[in-house]
Amino acid sequence: ARTLYDVAHNIAKAENHVVHGKNCSCMVHRKGATRAFGGDHPDIGPQFAATGQPVIVPGDMGNGSWIMAGSTKGSNQAFGSSCHGAGRALSRSQAKKTLDGKALKRSLEQRGVRVHASTPNVLAEEAPDAYKDVDEVIRLTAEAGLARPVARMNPLAVIKG
Repeated sequence: ARTLYDVAHNIAKAENHVVHGKNCSCMVHRKGATRAFGGDHPDIGPQFAATGQPVIVPGDMGNGSWIMAGSTKGSNQAFGSSCHGAGRALSRSQAKKTLDGKALKRSLEQRGVRVHASTPNVLAEEAPDAYKDVDEVIRLTAEAGLARPVARMNPLAVIKG
């Protein structure tokens, strides 16, 4: 197996950015965010110069995820950062209390998604209803110029321990 791309989504990193028109060496802390440099940024190297840095945006186990590409505008406006996921709409404990893991498993399997979970309860905490709409998050991220959509991925299997 070969790793296609690897990136952290909780990290503090020394980077160079333009701040108020001046080059600045600064520490950028990304919590629940990820790098999204445009193709012209010196830190991404030649392999992504034509496309911009890959931005992986997980959605949920029922509705899919996205791959985006970083943009120069995002590098300038948001320290080269973008979202790392759709974000939760319900806390894990709220989801476990209000969502039915057994019904979720049946629903996913009816849509062709294979499901392996240690208990139905743990499945409920990651239910699609526990997350924001990833397609809306992608639309807003693209509108803001932070990254551009490249590919939407649909789930095939879920493994939850």
